[in-house]
Amino acid sequence: MTCSIPEFYEPVATLPPVQWTRWHSHQSVQALADVTTFGVGGAVSRVVNATSEDELIAAVVDADEAGIPLLVVGGGSNILAGSADFDGVVVRDSRHEITTVFEEGCPGARMHVTAGTPWDETVVYAVTHGWMGMEALSGIPGTTGAAIVQNVGAYGQEVAGTVAVARTFDRLTRSVRTIFMSDMKLGYRTSILKESMRTPDSDGRVWGPSPRWIVLDVDFQLRLASLSEPIRYGQLAELLGVHPGDRAPSVQVREAVLELRRSKGMVLDDADRDTYSAGSFFINPVIPEADAHALPPEAPRYGVTDASAVNQIGAAAPKIPGLVKTSAAWLIDHAGFSKGYGLPGPAALSSKHALALTNRGGASGEQIAQLARTIRTSVSEQFGVVLEPEPVLVGVHI
Repeated sequence: MTCSIPEFYEPVATLPPVQWTRWHSHQSVQALADVTTFGVGGAVSRVVNATSEDELIAAVVDADEAGIPLLVVGGGSNILAGSADFDGVVVRDSRHEITTVFEEGCPGARMHVTAGTPWDETVVYAVTHGWMGMEALSGIPGTTGAAIVQNVGAYGQEVAGTVAVARTFDRLTRSVRTIFMSDMKLGYRTSILKESMRTPDSDGRVWGPSPRWIVLDVDFQLRLASLSEPIRYGQLAELLGVHPGDRAPSVQVREAVLELRRSKGMVLDDADRDTYSAGSFFINPVIPEADAHALPPEAPRYGVTDASAVNQIGAAAPKIPGLVKTSAAWLIDHAGFSKGYGLPGPAALSSKHALALTNRGGASGEQIAQLARTIRTSVSEQFGVVLEPEPVLVGVHI
């Protein structure tokens, strides 16, 4: 890793994190509808609220030994569940802890975060300490552990840009395993952890609805800088009044990102039915460059980056030749499903964003899944692109 002189940085006043879940540790949980931002899902018989690493591991081992499904829930913001009873155990990691490992000139800063810590609290910690690399990820619901599984990203940043190492519990070997960033296979909205939920391992087992590796805690490495990374997202640059590639104070970037997310119904608000969703339901498709030629000329086309090739804190990931990312929202809209499609409900697209499927009140997981299938089929028939759902599906299929 190249060493450079640190930039000027200065801690700022405390910033409040945004709401990240609709439920609380003291709340009585009787159904998955109680713990998901969609507000749908069948009854559950057992819920474990783990307050220590030992309790978390014990709950995972108990479920696996009993041969019953295990669902580790963070903020419930990436789950679409059906109406049938969930015949397994729901586990919540209730540990909220962030510590500074070091803060030095050349190496930058390193922080240690328990997996149950709300992701936005992690972002706030970095921004208020004057550390660069997470500011554009503000307002994303869910926990820090879940953010690693999904490699969450927004407005030109990804978790992959700052994660250094994750301690996990390996359900196969029943041991604690440290996974370094280079071994996480972090890609666009994916990781080795997420892949374990849908790709058979060497024994032919597909782990799910939670990964083979349960995240215990994560270390992040960031650069010391009060300014943001270069702004890569045009809409964000416009709101900040800067040019793409320019930088801005990270506090201002956070405020602008939250403003953009609220305008799209992507910040939880109990009074706003547009936020009874999983955020972006479909992942932006990554397709071979040759296939992208078959899309209409006006369809968006972006480069696809390789996070594993970054060798300097804060550096932009290089593009992968031969791959193109297009916009799922554009495909959905131009397939005839504009924002607000299906209103007044009960399952409909958000009135603010065509990429968010929402529960308008009284919807079931099956009704939301049916809407997703309808959209997916139409996009495939019209554009030859198969959309991939982003949420974890429990008891439903798309």
